[in-house]
Amino acid sequence: MTPTRPRRTVADLAPLARAALGARSPLTAVSRLRGGSKKGVYRLTLEDSTTAIAYVWAPEEDYWDAPDADPRDPFSHASGLGLFTAAHDRLVAAGVRTPRLLHVEEAAGAAVVEDLRGGSLEEALRRDPATARTALERLGEDLRALRECRADGHGKVAVADAGGSSYGTSCAGLVAGRALADIAATTGRDPRVAAARDRLETAVRSLADGVGPRASHSLVHGELGPDHVLLDDEGRPALIDIEGLMYFDAEWEHVFLRLRFGPHYDALRAPGLDEDRLRLYRLAMHLGLVAGPLRLLDGDFPEAAAMRGIAEHNLAEALTLVGA
Repeated sequence: MTPTRPRRTVADLAPLARAALGARSPLTAVSRLRGGSKKGVYRLTLEDSTTAIAYVWAPEEDYWDAPDADPRDPFSHASGLGLFTAAHDRLVAAGVRTPRLLHVEEAAGAAVVEDLRGGSLEEALRRDPATARTALERLGEDLRALRECRADGHGKVAVADAGGSSYGTSCAGLVAGRALADIAATTGRDPRVAAARDRLETAVRSLADGVGPRASHSLVHGELGPDHVLLDDEGRPALIDIEGLMYFDAEWEHVFLRLRFGPHYDALRAPGLDEDRLRLYRLAMHLGLVAGPLRLLDGDFPEAAAMRGIAEHNLAEALTLVGA
C-alpha cells in the first residue's frame, strides 16, 4: 500500500523552526527521516546550515491506528508529547544522554531536539565493531545508571513521577496477560499460532506461576535496540524513541537487548538477573514481536517485507521455545 503520511513542507514547519532556533536564519529544507512508526521525524535545515530534528505527534503520522491509550497501562501505545517530555526529563536527571530538547510546542504536539550526526550505534557496529566497542561500553554504563533509578511501583515515567498509579499488581502478571492477548490476536492471523495456541498459553501461564514477587523496579527504555541509540560528536551514545520509558523489571529490558544486540550483548550484560523472569519475558517478547508487526501490516506501513520478516523470525523462536 502507499503510505498516507503527510509530506510536511518548509512552509508547514517554518514557524516551529523559528520558535525553536530563532529568526537569525530562515528554514530552507525539510527532510523526513527513515524509521519511526508512531511519529513524524524531520530534519530541519536552516540557510546558515544549522540543523535540528523535529518530532511531530499526530494521528496522520502514526501507522498503528491505535485507540486512545490509557497511560496507566505500562504497555499502552507509547506515543505523545507528554510521554516524551517526561521521559526526556527523567533521563537527563539520571545523567543518561538523549538529544537535547530545544523547544516544545504543546498546541501542535511537536518538539525540536538537537541533531546528532554521528549515526546510529547499529551503523557503527556494522561498519567497525572494534571502534564501536567504546560506545557500547558507555551504553552499558548508561544501563547501569538506569537500573539504579528505582521506584516501588511500576509504570510509565509520566505517570509514576507525577505520583500516579498504574494497572497490574506485578510486572510478570502484566507481561503474562499481554502475552496471552498477543496469542489470541495472532491466532486469527496465522494458522501456525492457532495450531499451537494451547501449548503457547500453557507455557505462558506455567512460566508466570514460577516468578516470585519483587518490591521495587528500575528504569527501562523498553525497546532499546542499536537503532535507538545515536552517537554524538564525541562518540557518546544518546537514547532516542524514549516515549516508552518506564519503571519495570530490568529483565524485560535485557531480553530485548540480547535479542537486538546479539553477539554484542556481552558488553551490556548485567549481574543478578532473575532467570525465572528471563524465561517468561523471552517467550512473551517473541510473541509480542509476532503480534505487533502483523497488526502493523493491517495498515499502510511502507516497509512491509521487513515487518513480515520480524514476525516470521519471532514466531519460529516462540514455537521452538514451547516445542511446537
